[in-house]
Amino acid sequence: MRCLLVADEGVLWTLHRLRADGLLPADTTFKVSALIGPVNPASYAVYERLGADSVNIPSDLTLAHFTEIRRVSRAPMDLYVEAPDDLGGYIRMYEAAELIRRGAPLYLKFGLSKSPGIYPYGAQLRDTALAGARERVRRGRLVLDLLARHGADGGMSPLGSRLPGALHRFPLTASEKD
Repeated sequence: MRCLLVADEGVLWTLHRLRADGLLPADTTFKVSALIGPVNPASYAVYERLGADSVNIPSDLTLAHFTEIRRVSRAPMDLYVEAPDDLGGYIRMYEAAELIRRGAPLYLKFGLSKSPGIYPYGAQLRDTALAGARERVRRGRLVLDLLARHGADGGMSPLGSRLPGALHRFPLTASEKD
């Protein structure tokens, strides 16, 4: 495992310290969960400084929020352009080009609004899970086609890219370095 989804600030800071101490591989990445996504630039910057390598943001943030967050942090944003109903059900596929322009680096995610919840997943939900996965891929293709029509399909990171480069971190104290 090289990427962990984290839903607690204390756990994030602890994992970051373990990575800094070499107890976790240096290329392990930490993604802040959409369940605790920040709603303002200050909180976004705190997550980056606690060790987040990417941060899920709420799907209902305004375009101005994207601009303001990007001014204070280089950590990639994760955004449901189609959010599951339990995260608001927002659909922002037609804004993808502008969201990318203001928020890049930005990972677009598809959560399928108006779909049944499947967690915790079990064998009884296999067909539902597979159908949902196929639909997410289809909608991803729709967004890629939409970006191409707007001339905004260039400049994507190479496939397999996931390390964001140097990010701002809170300094580790002397006792944490020991």
